[in-house]
Amino acid sequence: MSQTWDSDDAPDPVHIGPLGWGLVILRGGVLGVLVFGGLVILLLVRLIERPFCGLDRPVTPFITQSVCRTAFRVLGLGFSTKGALMRARGAVVANHSSWLDIFALNARKRIYFVSKSEVAGWPGIGWLARATGTVFIDRDPKQAREQTALFEARLMAGHKLLFFPEGTSTDGLRVLPFKTTLFAAFYSEALRDDMHIQPVTVVYRAPVGQPDRFYGWWGDMEFGPHLLKTLAARRQGAVELIYHQPVRVADFTSRKALAAHVETVIRKGHAEALPSGRTVGQTEARPGGTD
Repeated sequence: MSQTWDSDDAPDPVHIGPLGWGLVILRGGVLGVLVFGGLVILLLVRLIERPFCGLDRPVTPFITQSVCRTAFRVLGLGFSTKGALMRARGAVVANHSSWLDIFALNARKRIYFVSKSEVAGWPGIGWLARATGTVFIDRDPKQAREQTALFEARLMAGHKLLFFPEGTSTDGLRVLPFKTTLFAAFYSEALRDDMHIQPVTVVYRAPVGQPDRFYGWWGDMEFGPHLLKTLAARRQGAVELIYHQPVRVADFTSRKALAAHVETVIRKGHAEALPSGRTVGQTEARPGGTD
């Protein structure tokens, strides 16, 4: 069972008034049509795309990207980015604060998430993840060789894989120590000399008058209430993605050295992007070690 980060303070209570429920119905209805309508279109296109293109997906990622960009307009949530997208082969790594990260990171770049295997069985989310090409992994060391082979196939096909090295989401006010396990795959003989890693910092700014951790989703918080709270917000905040300079895997002697560099870059970007005094240091949370 995977470990999740939890706060010493209880989550903020969710209070939704009459106007908020109106926004839930309006935004939720439009968002539902957008997401599941997009899913239907994606699956129909994939029926044609898969026989001719195999692992390559020349069309369907653009559908995912369009849906995610539009979702922020529906929510009224500000979305901005800084930095250039990596063109070289490789993967993207980011800090993890919320289920909204999936929409944000898909909105700017055509990527494929790496997720724990149990997500594949989640109703709704699991279907979406499968349809959009998510790579599911099992933390069983006995399957390490098969998972490395899967990584190699997807990366050599030109897919940009994205994973969250923290291994869990947070309240958005901190960056947890990175686990290094998934970085090992990039040191295989087939990948090491050709792969790059691009660090991305994800920063949320709460709506005016709301707690700084408004968009954070962590611990035992249920998805439903958090979604309702987000939909009901009369004023929304914003999310910003900061794309840092990619690094070449072969320039680092080990997965731990590579992970440490990427973590430092993301942590620094997070601290500089948040208003002074709102970010929390790494010493407050070590959910499961760094491996």
